[in-house]
Amino acid sequence: MPRPNKGKTETVKKRTIYVYLPSEEMAEEWKRIAKERKMSVSKFVIECVEGALQKDDSDFLSRGKLIEEYSKLKKEVSELRRENHMLKTLVEKLEEELRIYRSRPFLSDEFSGRREFSQELIELFKKRTHIDYDEIYSLLDIDPSKDVELARSYLRQIERLEEYGLIESTPRGWRWKL
Repeated sequence: MPRPNKGKTETVKKRTIYVYLPSEEMAEEWKRIAKERKMSVSKFVIECVEGALQKDDSDFLSRGKLIEEYSKLKKEVSELRRENHMLKTLVEKLEEELRIYRSRPFLSDEFSGRREFSQELIELFKKRTHIDYDEIYSLLDIDPSKDVELARSYLRQIERLEEYGLIESTPRGWRWKL
């Protein structure tokens, strides 16, 4: 009488795949996880592989494509950083030109018309309430030895603010009165 298992043994051999893991620790880990899930190692591996194969292929990128994408993004980041630096520099120059432009009416004694005070100066006084004489230029980010006219313009604005009664001089600096 033929053995009933003989047919099954032949199909088992045809269905067998050997997988060599990188380490014994990994093999033990897989066995432990399978045991925790109350399944054989074979069933655990089948479920993991099938799950990976059933995932949407659009989510999967080969290592080569990932490296290519990484290189492209790295180049893009580099270009954006360079552009960002250039734009920041341009903004700083334009802000400086605007400060100088707005300061001109305060430098001319014969100026007639409307003068616009520096919003930065007003906000600084409102925020700090008291500003020492020796710190005004650093707070306004001005080098009085290089930006002589701009420094003089701010002093004239402070004089006008004093005339309007918005600030007052103290022995150490100026105080916002409102």
